[in-house]
Amino acid sequence: MTGTTHDELLALVSFNADGLVPAIAQQHDTGEVLMMAWMNRAAIDETLNTGMVCYYSRSRAGLWRKGETSGQVQHLKELRIDCDGDTLLLLVDQTGVACHTGRRSCFYRAAKDGTIVTILEVETTPERLYGPGSQR
Repeated sequence: MTGTTHDELLALVSFNADGLVPAIAQQHDTGEVLMMAWMNRAAIDETLNTGMVCYYSRSRAGLWRKGETSGQVQHLKELRIDCDGDTLLLLVDQTGVACHTGRRSCFYRAAKDGTIVTILEVETTPERLYGPGSQR
């Protein structure tokens, strides 16, 4: 997406006071909700220009290119914006796991029968994704 269409989309985004907008990543072919992260204007711009999803990391105060250390990248299939312009939906093709805990989705806990249960198991360890001693 380039030129006018790109500018039109950015003009529709309602960024919060910190210049961020929530972005939900969903596996394009299965509908599986993978994660939620934040994007700023630069992250949206890079994502649209490269086709590789880039977020804004609040903890690192900078751009976070999904998979740059773990190899678990997200290829953008489609970027959608909600009716108010205050949330993005990214339809992606996720390579490997999306969660830093080594699970396919960050939404791996559920409230069931008055307790919290783990509904997705670890597929790969954080150490394998990020190296020994990683503090993710």
